[in-house]
Amino acid sequence: MRDVHAAEAKRSSVWTDAVRNLIGGTRKEKPEITTQATPKGLPKEVPSICPECEQRVTARLFERDGKVFVTKECPTHGRFEDLIYSDVGMYLKMERWTFGDSDGIENPQVPAPDDCPDACGLCARHVSTACMTIIDLTNRCNLTCPYCFANANVAGFDYTPGREQITAMLENVRSVRPQRCHTIQYSGGEPTIHPDFLWSVSEVKRVGFQYCMIASNGITFAKDPEFAKKAKAAGLDAVYLQFDGVQDEIYQTTRGAKLGSLKRRCLENCRKAGIRVMLVPTLVRGVNDDQVGDILRTGIDYLDIVNAISFQPVSFTGRISHQERMRMRYTLSDVCWDVWEQTHIAHPMRDWYPLSFVSPLSRMMEALSGKDIMTISCHSDCGVGCFLIVNRKGEAYPITRFIDLEGAMIELDQLSRKVKSIIERPVRFAQAFNVLRRYYHQEDAPPGMKLGDLIGALAPTLIHSRSEVGKTREWRFLILLSMHFQDRYNYNLDRVRRCVIHYAAPDGRIYPFCVYNSGPSYRERIEAQFSKELPPTR
Repeated sequence: MRDVHAAEAKRSSVWTDAVRNLIGGTRKEKPEITTQATPKGLPKEVPSICPECEQRVTARLFERDGKVFVTKECPTHGRFEDLIYSDVGMYLKMERWTFGDSDGIENPQVPAPDDCPDACGLCARHVSTACMTIIDLTNRCNLTCPYCFANANVAGFDYTPGREQITAMLENVRSVRPQRCHTIQYSGGEPTIHPDFLWSVSEVKRVGFQYCMIASNGITFAKDPEFAKKAKAAGLDAVYLQFDGVQDEIYQTTRGAKLGSLKRRCLENCRKAGIRVMLVPTLVRGVNDDQVGDILRTGIDYLDIVNAISFQPVSFTGRISHQERMRMRYTLSDVCWDVWEQTHIAHPMRDWYPLSFVSPLSRMMEALSGKDIMTISCHSDCGVGCFLIVNRKGEAYPITRFIDLEGAMIELDQLSRKVKSIIERPVRFAQAFNVLRRYYHQEDAPPGMKLGDLIGALAPTLIHSRSEVGKTREWRFLILLSMHFQDRYNYNLDRVRRCVIHYAAPDGRIYPFCVYNSGPSYRERIEAQFSKELPPTR
């Protein structure tokens, strides 16, 4: 395994000064952007919680040795420190390019909360609507993974909502305003082992959602190709596939079983059934961080069905010592640098941006179409992304090499706010196209690609076109994402208020991801209330 510490030292020494110059304005000056109403720069203070007692405390973020750390102190349990980013320059870039907040929730379930996150589900202080809402179908699983939010198979109880509860949760999500969530993800446990799984998938579309996906280990699809076809017929659009690497030994460590061949079989059966796949690796330093490049190459090999890879640095949902945490802690900047060092495809400082960076494009599409379009307005610490355009030879190019995305997004952000009526839409559409054309540089584009090819490849990605699955195209998009979900040690309540991935629960409430799974962990309360005890095993 490569020398991680030497690589990190190289990163901070070479790039930190360069990024400070970039942000300081030595490059061509661009107009000011509308940023989120959160503290910027370092050092700074953010609201947090004690990892032991969950009492609200103030945390301080600061730079040390080219990295970003957080420290906080509880009057009862003392001082805690954790690593937020391994590259301070990249951290500052993500802060700068996070566009503004959404409009919040018009119909919050908790209109007058006492404090965050003590009265969650959703409250009037939440400033983002969901781009995806998760519903756990069961806490049962056909694996026993050491890294699992649901803690399936060891909880000692069975959490399996029935049909009426599932319908009620879907309708509750559908009622959130002003923007309706369009995507439901069933999770668990392993959702495919729910006794009414196929009905649950069809119910998503009946209630009115556009897109249904599941977070799955893929075992059921791998072992039963007919099940994949039935799931597709029921309305399943995509599998959020647990994919920690390409070697059996990796899965033996991360999932307790040798699963390499099963993962490939799952991909093949999804291809035959016409189901999209997003590869989802959970990454742990010293365990599978050397698999990042091979995972990306697998995504390119299956580009006809794989439209995204979502790298997820591990979150520690239980108590863990500082020494163990620092040994295993893996941050967003680590993901980006490992992609570069293992593939030389996407550079962290040129090609990666915060997830909300594309929100001006979605707002522009919404203004022009008059329809709700998913808008990602999460905090800059939540995740980063990179758009690759890939040809049939498997050659991948970040679009930032030939499009000035910064200039384009600033203008689209300003233009989207000017659309006031239906009459203006044709004019604004022409203006939006001219923005893209003006910031597109043909001389830097991949050989043989034109602006029209780029737009033709982008459209199916944005609208999740089902007809594109399994078909060969000259150019396709592959989206690289990395989301670092919070745990008690790096908790930031500013992030919670801007969460765009929500959980629907059978108590009639909706919770931000990092409230449901960590911090106050509403998951434990919900499952205790809506589960039944399992008989003791012999």
